[in-house]
Amino acid sequence: MSAGRLIDRTPQISPDELIAALAPPPRFGDVRFDTYVPNPDEPSQAAAVESGRAFAAEVGSGGGERSFLRRVFGGRSGGSTTGKPGLYLDGGFGVGKTHLLASLWHEVPGPKAFGTFVEVTNLVGALGFREAVTRLSGHRLLAIDEFELDDPGDTMLVTRLLSELTDAGVHVAATSNTLPDKLGEGRFAAEDFLREIQALSARFTVVRVDGPDYRHRGLPDAPAPMSEEDLAANAERVEGSTMDDFGELCEHLARLHPSRYGKLVDGVAAVHLRGVAPLGGQDVALRLVAFADRLYDRAVPVVVSGRPVSELFTDEMLRGGYRKKYLRAVSRLVALSRDAASLPGPRD
Repeated sequence: MSAGRLIDRTPQISPDELIAALAPPPRFGDVRFDTYVPNPDEPSQAAAVESGRAFAAEVGSGGGERSFLRRVFGGRSGGSTTGKPGLYLDGGFGVGKTHLLASLWHEVPGPKAFGTFVEVTNLVGALGFREAVTRLSGHRLLAIDEFELDDPGDTMLVTRLLSELTDAGVHVAATSNTLPDKLGEGRFAAEDFLREIQALSARFTVVRVDGPDYRHRGLPDAPAPMSEEDLAANAERVEGSTMDDFGELCEHLARLHPSRYGKLVDGVAAVHLRGVAPLGGQDVALRLVAFADRLYDRAVPVVVSGRPVSELFTDEMLRGGYRKKYLRAVSRLVALSRDAASLPGPRD
């Protein structure tokens, strides 16, 4: 049996499919507040669960808080328990913020939408700003995972989008590794957009979620890369696997809009990458981050030859403005590489 190749796939996705896809990915399809296990040494985690439950109850209650938002942001009267339309879960990698965000989404009645920050900006790009506002303004909740502002265009776009949606009564819940008034720091001249950033920050109640990365808590390091012979054998043995040259895959990702990355790996049992090496530029690295997120969403194990996935990003990259994105990708890829150790193959 010969493994397929990701580089032979050119998935297409329509605007209607983009809207329909705004739901928690398979990895978080069954999570609930009750399935979140707070670290007993980190009291902020249990407190975040209660904050999430309270916000979900407020969103689900309907009526009152929507009229309150219209009063605060340009309308009439009403009441709300928080006085703000947004809940912002801030913390490090692997503390369960996405689990909490997805739990909140599951607890709220529809209509509702869930997507990463990149997926939301991609949606606006695909539909156009006005159509995106029209489609989302009837929702009770927009949940945005991995909230980041990496350039001035995104700052203006998201500030305007959330302003119009909250004016329409939509609640927003978000996760990030950066407090909302610090978004954009180190990546562009944030002071030039201070008014927009502060306006965005003012719409959120911030809840801190502290703790170590659960993906690596008490677990061994990722498996060492395989030899090319073992990699090929493993790819052939695991039904539904793909096998690609790492450099060729990076070139293929450059030809696809990131909104297609999820569909690219739908139905794949395991991704095998031959000749993994440190990445050569920020554009390639950022595409790899988006690709890693879609793999993690779908719990697709990753098996490699060459260098370990923990060495994808250079020291220079890890000192730069995208450091948190790169560290999140490393955390997730190491977890997926560890998952791959249980696949049937030469290591058995």
